[in-house]
Amino acid sequence: MLTRLLHALFGVLATLAGVAAAHLVAALTVPAASPVLAVGSTVIDLTPTPVKEWAIKNFGTADKPILIGSVMLGVLVLAGIAGIVAARRITLGLLMIVGLAALAGVLAMLRPTAGPLDLLPSVVAAVVGAVALWWLHRLEEAGTGEAVSGPTRRGVLIAAGGLAVAAAAFGSAGRFVASYRLKGTDIELPKATGLEKPLPTGLEQKVPGISPFRTPTADFYRVDTRLSLPIVDAESWTLTIDGDVDKEVTLTLADLYDLEVIERDITMTCVSNDVGGPYIGAARWLGVRLTDVLDLAGIDNTSADQILSTDVDGMTISTPLGVATDGRDAMIVFGMNGEPLPRENGFPVRMVVPGLYGFVSACKWITKMTLTTYDAEQAYWTEREWATDAPIKISSRIDTPKPLSNNDPGRLFIGGVAWAQHVGIDKVEVSVDGGAWQTATLGADAGNDYWRQWYLEWDAKPGQHFLACRATNKDGELQTAARMSPFPEGSSGIQQIAVNVG
Repeated sequence: MLTRLLHALFGVLATLAGVAAAHLVAALTVPAASPVLAVGSTVIDLTPTPVKEWAIKNFGTADKPILIGSVMLGVLVLAGIAGIVAARRITLGLLMIVGLAALAGVLAMLRPTAGPLDLLPSVVAAVVGAVALWWLHRLEEAGTGEAVSGPTRRGVLIAAGGLAVAAAAFGSAGRFVASYRLKGTDIELPKATGLEKPLPTGLEQKVPGISPFRTPTADFYRVDTRLSLPIVDAESWTLTIDGDVDKEVTLTLADLYDLEVIERDITMTCVSNDVGGPYIGAARWLGVRLTDVLDLAGIDNTSADQILSTDVDGMTISTPLGVATDGRDAMIVFGMNGEPLPRENGFPVRMVVPGLYGFVSACKWITKMTLTTYDAEQAYWTEREWATDAPIKISSRIDTPKPLSNNDPGRLFIGGVAWAQHVGIDKVEVSVDGGAWQTATLGADAGNDYWRQWYLEWDAKPGQHFLACRATNKDGELQTAARMSPFPEGSSGIQQIAVNVG
């Protein structure tokens, strides 16, 4: 039994060394081609939508680390089996290690933007893993050709420890290189013409626990399918507008800066945001009008009904052309809260269309916009049967007090945020223990595309209480109580939470 465990350990250590070396090579070339990430990305693409939504709802932003950990665990189990097999038939064990790397290589090459360098990390994983496994087994057999004993055992253990240290060193170096390449780029942003007024004062000081009126950039939500951030060079980045246009146009970042630069306060929401969920944020965006960019290519005579946006790694998002060009402040963005876009949020350029959920309006790391029709081409989410036209639904959220929190009796604030992007919030109401709806006090109004803070003073009595909130937009439309899950066009319903007092 101990001998089998030792052989399994050989397979695990050899594979860890191969994966770590491959990760370092990927960090230096194409991070997304790292074997574990290539397998993980394929798992994401093949996962049914209900399972994805379940993962986002239950794991939140930890869903990606959990996925990567699960993939790695599966790989190591197979690697352990390969190590045991290699003890009897070394060639077969080595083929199993190479086969694992080959699978990752195939999946990496299936990426839409794959090139020759995408195969290199998997080749390195195969070579390092196979050589390491062969070496460990050769050490074990050295001298007697029998089970490990005496000095030979010490030599094997020292070799195994050295291999573990090497794997850790490769992995650490890969993380360092990737982090270094992802450091912010020193870009001087252009000034906007007709600057937005300073954001009004929020309710943060008056109502502790309420969401900040402007979401700090570091706290802005991130929901996407990417397991590694793309490394994009701002100087070589381009945006191409093609398809059913008068002429194909390719723009650099400098070309965008030459257009009229505007800044707008806009709230963004992810379609995966459940009732009362965290996937919403409000920021000041700096960029140019989407219509100004499209006009450079000429769309007056187009028969297209969608903008098919493509990011630097081939991810596609479709935006209804009619909505994007109806006069709202749809933007091609390169700045966020006074700084260049963070890489997590789309550096160097992304799209922002107020009033639409991000999956149909907010292509990050954008590099191409194709004017086409829904009949001709389908984007990533459209192929997975999500809605094609997804206006953000009226919604509201209780930020304070927290669900199931314990609170002292007496004067408390019930507070939160409400949103009805592109229409605006007119009223928020709160119900305590199923009682009559009470009108809350609204915070400052920063425009129809921005959320509103709100609060209600409450004389809290001891016991358990149930709090609910609902919003009404400026068109008089009341937030619906009909409960709907995020798929396929966004969640709906009234948030209700339980709190304890006393």
